Amino acid sequence: MLVFGRLITAMVTPFTEQLEVDYEKVMSLVDHLIQQGNDGIVVAGTTGESPTLTKQEKIKLFETVVSHANGRLKIIAGTGSNNTKDSIELSQAAEKIGVDGVMLVVPYYNKPSQEGLYLHFKAIAESVKLPVMLYNVPGRTSMNMVADTVIELSKIKNICCIKEASGDLGQINKIIINTDSNFIVYSGDDSNTLPILAIGGYGVVSVAGHIVGKEIKAMINSFVSGKTNEALEIHQKLSPIFDGMFIASNPVPVKTSLNLKFLNVGNVRPPLVKANEQQIKFLEKLL
Repeated sequence: MLVFGRLITAMVTPFTEQLEVDYEKVMSLVDHLIQQGNDGIVVAGTTGESPTLTKQEKIKLFETVVSHANGRLKIIAGTGSNNTKDSIELSQAAEKIGVDGVMLVVPYYNKPSQEGLYLHFKAIAESVKLPVMLYNVPGRTSMNMVADTVIELSKIKNICCIKEASGDLGQINKIIINTDSNFIVYSGDDSNTLPILAIGGYGVVSVAGHIVGKEIKAMINSFVSGKTNEALEIHQKLSPIFDGMFIASNPVPVKTSLNLKFLNVGNVRPPLVKANEQQIKFLEKLL
């Protein structure tokens, strides 16, 4: 079974005051995420503000992270989009750079059919030899990839896992039951990590892993080792943090939290806006 690890964090993209990618801070952030206990990171995903990054910036991000991480954790490149041809080209570029896998989001805005989703992911997966993580997040894409589509895609050799952020435990359970044991289901929401582990999921692609990675890792390890009450206690303790990371559009709260407590990663790019005074006070108290 190919494993990226149980705790993967979708990394924010640090920016300078001029909102250019700060590659020095990118390296510092990689070190920080390793210290937080992460087994892997997603680079240039939603939390990394991928819609506002150019192709050239994404490629340089992949190069910087792969070089600096130097095998200390798994690197998954966010190469999916709503353009199949562009996704293929970026996935192939990421493969040449040496990433460990790619994450492909359900196409947003153009609302393809389930057949269209299947053919989109099949075409990208077959264009590379890398392991592929699917990403279903209907709250952002307006499109839900149903369980039957995921089950069919799981039969493609290098499609190895899915980040499931639909919040539909019935749908997620159907995927787990009807896919090969080598196909891994990750929670796409920190708050659903423990429930998804309980029905046979493997881990989480996290936002809060930036700031409470060690605690999330402890929760997962407690559950896996049979200490379910201990895992529940940690989950309940972390729940306010999980919720607090979504008081505004992701990644506004997590970037603000990093700036307040850990590492200056700068602001967000338009059309997102930085946290307001009330949100900053809330996050200060929460942390």
